[in-house]
Amino acid sequence: MHTVTLKADNQLYQQISQMAEELHLSKSEVIRKALAAYQENLYKHKVKHALQSASLTVRDANSSLNNEFEALILDGLDNV
Repeated sequence: MHTVTLKADNQLYQQISQMAEELHLSKSEVIRKALAAYQENLYKHKVKHALQSASLTVRDANSSLNNEFEALILDGLDNV
């Protein structure tokens, strides 16, 4: 395992220490878990954005199809 040095102000150090104590983990493990949670959050945000983009694309395609169907609804029936 590699070592990473982190400079933290007093407030951050106290937060990490308090979490480590409450969770019965080392400070290093708290930081590893925090990074993993942050990475997961970024991934979920990326997936959410991709789904929203795809949804808008599908919505636009459906709207276009609906407009085409509306134009055809009386096709051939207006002479009856």
